[in-house]
This record gives sequence, structure tokens and C-alpha cells, in this order.
Amino acid sequence: QVQLVESGGGLVHTGGSLRLSCWDSGRGFENVVVGWFRQPPGKEREFVASITYNSDRTYYADSVKGRFTISRDNSKKTGYLQMNNLRPDDTAVYLCNYGLQTGASMVPVGSWGQGTQVTVSS
Repeated sequence: QVQLVESGGGLVHTGGSLRLSCWDSGRGFENVVVGWFRQPPGKEREFVASITYNSDRTYYADSVKGRFTISRDNSKKTGYLQMNNLRPDDTAVYLCNYGLQTGASMVPVGSWGQGTQVTVSS
């Protein structure tokens, strides 16, 4: 069973960059769609990006297109979210999950971890 653990968050200034990681401590990573979500303070969780099992397709929320890049390395059972040109409204807890690709979004089916906090100061 896939069990994903996030890391890599931190505090950055506007315009800065971070790379988040999502490591599978279980089994089956290479067979699943992996996605990133985020939950800003006081708001609902929202889709950020997803990537198919063989990396042939990626999908992004409009708010992050051109700034964030999702990738994966199946040999390391790890997914990544490279975040560039960060803005204060990117501040959120970032979580990864696996699930079903539905059009330009993803339905998560795994259990949620604690996520990793990203804070962007102005």
C-alpha cells in the first residue's frame, strides 16, 4: 500500500523558491497518479498539481501554472513539487496523495498525512 510522507517546506520571501518532496514509505508508488494539494489558513483544501504514473502528463491549477513544476522519480519512490516565484497567497500546508486523474484535476484516495508548511512572507 502506498503511504506518502511530505517534506521540504519552510519560510521564504516573495519571489523565492522551494522544492517539496513526497516519499512513499510503502509499496506501489510507480503504479499510481500522484498529486499535490494545499490548504491555506482558514480555507478549504485545493488541488495544486498531479502527474501520471509514467510522467507522460502533468496537470496544474491555474493559480500555479508557469511557476510550479511537478515531477517524480519512481526509482526513488518520490514525487517532487518545484515551486518558483512564490507569493504570499501560496502560504499553506502542502499535502501529497495518490488517486484518480479526473480531467484536469485529481480525486485523492489515500489517507492524508500531516503535510509540510510553506510560508511566503511579503
